[in-house]
Amino acid sequence: MRADRTLRLLCLSGLALTGSGLGGCGLLPHQAELTTGSIAMNAKVVQPPTPADKECLARAMYFESNRSDEEGLLAVGTVVMNRLDAPAYPGRICEVVGQKRQFANGVLTKPVRDQDRPRLERVADALLSGKRHDGVGPALHFHTAGYKFPYNNMHYVVAAGGNVFYEKSDREGYLPAVQPRAVVQTATGRLMPLQVAAANSGMIGLPLTGRVQPTLTAEYTAPTAPELRIPGPARYASAPARDKH
Repeated sequence: MRADRTLRLLCLSGLALTGSGLGGCGLLPHQAELTTGSIAMNAKVVQPPTPADKECLARAMYFESNRSDEEGLLAVGTVVMNRLDAPAYPGRICEVVGQKRQFANGVLTKPVRDQDRPRLERVADALLSGKRHDGVGPALHFHTAGYKFPYNNMHYVVAAGGNVFYEKSDREGYLPAVQPRAVVQTATGRLMPLQVAAANSGMIGLPLTGRVQPTLTAEYTAPTAPELRIPGPARYASAPARDKH
């Protein structure tokens, strides 16, 4: 009864997003108990964050951005967290960062200077607590500023930390639906926002460990960017349904 009332309130406030059948690490099971009104019904269920995931997040920011620019670090970290939310990407931060040909070579193995760690810790903690870069928004992609590519489906949103960030439209010219924030399922079947799980774990405010647990990184090949001639992209109101097979 309480979960039903929560869902009705979500719908009235516009927080509950429609859609089902999405792929990825997992969607909210129907029998799961909602623990907060901030959970969307089609949110992706991901692995609870660990200190190793915080290290992976920090490393992605460190090796992909201007290291003295906290805004740039936050922008790259926002892309990592956006990918964690998206069904097409893995369901753990270290697996997102470790995907082949997605982030800098050696991102999980190269040394990080000790004097840079406090800045990385601050930004990583902010991201794990729910903060995002407003300019990046739901963008999933970026590249080094100054490069140019002959594709009409790259829609740039902001520049930060020596990078430019963009969204990709599909062949029909539509931008992808904005994904709800990922959630974590507890051992008892309850669901909670990832930032709540991170806070409950006690990792927020703790120093980076410098250790990254071994992870299996899935093969990932970015789709070929098609030539598109469109005046301006629209966005799907909700994620399109996918065939179960």
